[in-house]
Amino acid sequence: MTSLILVGCGKMGGAMLAGWLETSFVDEAIHVIEPNPKAVDQFADATGVTIVKTAHDISADVNPSVVILAVKPQTMDDAIIPLKRFVGPNTVFLSIAAGKTIRYFEDKLGQKAAIVRAMPNTPASVGRGVTVFVPNNNVSEETTLLCGDLLSAVGEAISIDDEALLDPVTAVSGSGPAYVFFLIEAMAAAGEKAGLPGDLAYRLAKTTVAGAGELARQSEDPASQLRINVTSPGGTTAAALEVLMDKDGIQPIVDRAIEAASRRSKELAG
Repeated sequence: MTSLILVGCGKMGGAMLAGWLETSFVDEAIHVIEPNPKAVDQFADATGVTIVKTAHDISADVNPSVVILAVKPQTMDDAIIPLKRFVGPNTVFLSIAAGKTIRYFEDKLGQKAAIVRAMPNTPASVGRGVTVFVPNNNVSEETTLLCGDLLSAVGEAISIDDEALLDPVTAVSGSGPAYVFFLIEAMAAAGEKAGLPGDLAYRLAKTTVAGAGELARQSEDPASQLRINVTSPGGTTAAALEVLMDKDGIQPIVDRAIEAASRRSKELAG
C-alpha cells in the first residue's frame, strides 16, 4: 500500500500529482501541503486527496510511505522542520528541490532518514520529462523502485548511484529545455532574416524542433544516424551542417554551456 505526502503543489508538484491521479498509482490517501489555495484548485474534488496548509494540519496517525519535497530550495529550511516527525523505517523522503544535497537532508532529518534526491526537468509538466535520482544508503532496493515509479508518472526516471553526477545531469537535462527553447528562438530569428514573416518563422522553428525531438524519442537509431538520414550530399542540410559542425561551430559552444551550468550547480549545492 502506498500513501503520500506532497509538500508543495507548484508546477512540478502539481504535474506529479496529476500523473499519480491519472494512473491511479497511489492506492491510499494523498495529503498535499500547500498554503496557496489557487495552486490546488484543480485537485479540490479529487478522490483520496486531502489538502492542508501546513504539516501541523496532518493527523498524528498518518504514516506515509513517501514524503515528496517539491518546494522551492529557498523555502526548504522552513518547510522541512515540521516534517521530521515522519522519519521512520517505513518512510522515504523524495526531494526534487535543486541544489539541496543528500547531506543537507541528513543534517536536517537525521542520519537514519531514508532520502532520495532527484533532478527532474520542466517537460514533466506535459508528461515528457526525464528525472535522474539517487538514494542514500538507508533506502532499500524496493523503495528505490517505488520512487522510480512515482517519478515515472511525469516521464522517464533513471536511477544512479553517484550523487556527484547530478551536477552534469542538471547541466544537460535539468537546464537543457532552456537551451532547446533558445534554439527555437535562434532558428526563428534566422528564418526571419532570410525573408520569412516572423510568425511563420517561429511556427516552423517550434514545430520542427518538437517533431525532431519526438522522432528521436521514438527511433531506435542514435541522433547521429537520424542526422545522416536527412542529409543529402551536396544539399541544403549539408551546407548548414558544414557551418554548425565546424571546429568553431556549435559543439564548443555547447561544451562551454554545459561546463558553466555544471559548475554553477556545484556552487549552489555548496
